[in-house]
Amino acid sequence: MNCRQAIQSYLSANGLERMELKAVLFDMDGVLYDSMPGHAEAWVAAMAERGYRFSREDAYLNEGRTGAATIRLVCDRERISLSDREIEALYDRKKEIFRTQPAPGPMPGAYELLEEVAESGLVPVVVTGSGHADLLDRLNRTFPGIAFRRDRMITAFDVKHGKPHPEPYLMALAGGGWHPGEAMAVENAPLGIASARAAGLFTIAVNTGPLPDACLLDAGANLLFHNMAEITEAWEKGE
Repeated sequence: MNCRQAIQSYLSANGLERMELKAVLFDMDGVLYDSMPGHAEAWVAAMAERGYRFSREDAYLNEGRTGAATIRLVCDRERISLSDREIEALYDRKKEIFRTQPAPGPMPGAYELLEEVAESGLVPVVVTGSGHADLLDRLNRTFPGIAFRRDRMITAFDVKHGKPHPEPYLMALAGGGWHPGEAMAVENAPLGIASARAAGLFTIAVNTGPLPDACLLDAGANLLFHNMAEITEAWEKGE
């Protein structure tokens, strides 16, 4: 299925006549930054210190959840109980381990796609389950000229329910005053795709991790690409 066919299918399924695109909503880790390998290793190491089972695949499958939600999921699986303070301490340890690793660079092709979005007069928005305090400054240093804004960014600090709940994307839409047919999402993880689709968005999957394509398509992606450059190429061709 090409882009036009996918859009038409989306419109028909949602009872819309056309898309009037005003914004593109980007996940961050694995989409704008090549950071998921580091996050996966940090999660595995932090969980192993406590004796909890957690694999790299678990990290990718649970990407998009808030840190606390991921830990609670492991608690349920391991049949253990942690207090809110203990959960916070474990997540802080995960972040500490992540910070000891080399800083992740931008995902190849991400800047070029962001430039296409900005040149088209569309608003770039970040919708992430991350809870790092310096995200806005880091984004604007990495992608100069794109002008990310805090009021157009949804993070773990803003939501009660993380992905796959639709709340993060519904908040992004509400913050911009947009309807679902006026924005699209770019996601790399099943839970993020499920969140965006539940919010009514046309959703592009970019499979930059180890999960099979079917995992992202089954989550509801309207289109799938294997890197950011492929999305930019399709954008430039108007496909």
